[in-house]
Amino acid sequence: MKPESLIAEIIKGDQRSLARAITTIENRQPGSEDILQALPNKNMSHLVGITGPPGAGKSSLINALLNKLAGSKKVAVLAVDPTSPFTHGSLLGDRLRMSEHFNNKNVFIRSLATRGALGGLSASAFEIADILAATGFDYVFIETVGVGQSEVEIASLADTTVVVLNPESGDDVQMLKSGIVEIADIFVVNKSDRNGADIMVKYIQD
Repeated sequence: MKPESLIAEIIKGDQRSLARAITTIENRQPGSEDILQALPNKNMSHLVGITGPPGAGKSSLINALLNKLAGSKKVAVLAVDPTSPFTHGSLLGDRLRMSEHFNNKNVFIRSLATRGALGGLSASAFEIADILAATGFDYVFIETVGVGQSEVEIASLADTTVVVLNPESGDDVQMLKSGIVEIADIFVVNKSDRNGADIMVKYIQD
């Protein structure tokens, strides 16, 4: 299929064509540059980066957002996972926490492997985000792999950067302030029913 025809099918809502285009870009297959050049010269989506330490609840937060938005908005989720040493694919590609949305026509969920890239993202995340942003989604959520203080690349990709923390992260926030905490537009204190949530908020405010 010609790149222009492929993009036209994606804009119509054909998720198989979208998945095919993403695979071509991710694997640097022949025609990947042609697909990128065929994209409309417009950004239709709001890109929301969701980052934070491992186990903070990033996937659970995205699932809750999908519950609120997917009935009336088109939403794409680009989830960056660790790389399998055997297949070089994403290690957590099943996205089990979002499984209830797999058959929702308004939702597109795709996992990407880091494949050794630093910064919490995949090497192809920027190009794939361009495809999603140019082809009709209202929101694109980009979930980074669990990150540390220096992995702040998401801020250069997202329109809004959300940093997810939880009460158990309290002792680490001073260290994180030199990295991911500084890039946040929005802080989310997840698991706030646990002891220490108020202390976590105080750490952030200080």
